[in-house]
Amino acid sequence: MRLADVTTALARTDDDVPGVVAARHFVDRHGAAALRREGGPEHLTASCFVFSPDLEQTLLCLHRKGGFWVQFGGHLEPDDRDLADTARREAREESGIADLELLDGRIVDVDRHDLHDGFGRCAAHWDVGFVALVDPSAATAASDESDDVRWFPVGALPDALPSTFPRRLLAARDAARRSIGTPVRTDWPGRL
Repeated sequence: MRLADVTTALARTDDDVPGVVAARHFVDRHGAAALRREGGPEHLTASCFVFSPDLEQTLLCLHRKGGFWVQFGGHLEPDDRDLADTARREAREESGIADLELLDGRIVDVDRHDLHDGFGRCAAHWDVGFVALVDPSAATAASDESDDVRWFPVGALPDALPSTFPRRLLAARDAARRSIGTPVRTDWPGRL
């Protein structure tokens, strides 16, 4: 993955996507080191929010190191073409859905979050999020990085979540609704 591809993807992302402006500055300051876990304790990762086609369910994994439910994602690898390719690869590996494809390859979320000691040398991730739509009847399988993979209604998420996750999930779902031309709902009880 080339630094120029990452900076271009971040530059093409609307400023109203939370965290994208700060991520641009982070990448500008750290250059290619921002793309590698060996590049320092803070670096980029990419993830994929997986929804059912009606956007009412989300597929999550119970992260083994974190002990919480979260979207699929992980570190950038040298063979990944770009951030979207990383998100797709990670979602396929961690969900067991080999033919998973991203909705449209647009960045819908950027979130910097601190990590606890269980994550080794990683102190913080700058996670760049994408969206995929998958039929809930698709067979899933947990990877060695997760204890479980399960579908949840978006309005009835499990308790064990990172504190910013519900907000991020809803923003990703709203972005997906705009991409497929479905009105963004603001009336459901779980709206944050």
